[in-house]
Amino acid sequence: MTEARTDDTGLLDAYSRVVVSVVERVGPTVVSISAGPRPGGGRSATTAAGSGVIVAPDGYVVTNSHVIHGASRLEATLTDGRTLGAVLVGDDPSTDLALIRVNDTGLPTAALGQSATLRVGQLVVAIGNPYGFQSTVSTGVVSAVGRSFRSTTGRLIDGVIQTDVALNPGNSGGPLVDSEARVVGINTAVIAIAQGLSFAIPIDTAKWVIAELLVGGRVRRAWLGIGAQTRPLDRRLARRLGLPSAQAVEVLSVEPESPAARADLREGDSIVAIGGHPVATVDDVHRALAGAAIGVETAVAVIRGQERIELSVTPVEAS
Repeated sequence: MTEARTDDTGLLDAYSRVVVSVVERVGPTVVSISAGPRPGGGRSATTAAGSGVIVAPDGYVVTNSHVIHGASRLEATLTDGRTLGAVLVGDDPSTDLALIRVNDTGLPTAALGQSATLRVGQLVVAIGNPYGFQSTVSTGVVSAVGRSFRSTTGRLIDGVIQTDVALNPGNSGGPLVDSEARVVGINTAVIAIAQGLSFAIPIDTAKWVIAELLVGGRVRRAWLGIGAQTRPLDRRLARRLGLPSAQAVEVLSVEPESPAARADLREGDSIVAIGGHPVATVDDVHRALAGAAIGVETAVAVIRGQERIELSVTPVEAS
């Protein structure tokens, strides 16, 4: 019995050492964000709070869009107690990510990892700073990868990391970190009715969004100009045409003078591929357009009547 207790203690010490090391390295890069007042008066004008993580020594901080969206004033409190003014660099509600810049340089920065290499069961640490002065820490494991959920704009966020880490709303915008003290996600949501579930935007997505926000203050996305819905296809038709799925995206409407109209997409067409990649749902279309080059001619395969035809469409930037 004594030997078993000794082994357990050794395991706990090793686990603790990892967590302590991560917190010591990443904790100083986590800030408390005060955002407000928001317009409208009443309770909606009160200050909101969340967390963020410093990703560049000249003051760039990543946080959640919902923490800062619509705020007229931003401040960030560091773990050393200093409160610094901040300005919005860019906001992307479609991924619930935002980039702000605090008024200081030479700041500690967090190392960014890769979310694509995460594995289910891997140890992760969530660090927040909802009140300033000190970090809050929760530990757990990756419960699932590749989840998808919708942002406030209705657009699908892909690759979401699900963990069993206990979070509170003030931790929104803080980093999810692996055992090597590398940021692998930005904590974004807690489902209150689903015990033990929390989510983070993958850092691979955040890197792309950060780059877009730095260049233009916003994320550019491609647009076709159609209304559409997912619909089943006749299975015999799908087999005859060699389609991988018996579903397609039916075009319900085409906006005049849109890229779709210029490409001769018509109401009743069923889209089955974009850019050579099969699509079976409206969300597949969103995914395909997210990676499409704006202004670049793209192949769109549709079923019209009983035949598959190929069209060329040139997406434009979504307004």
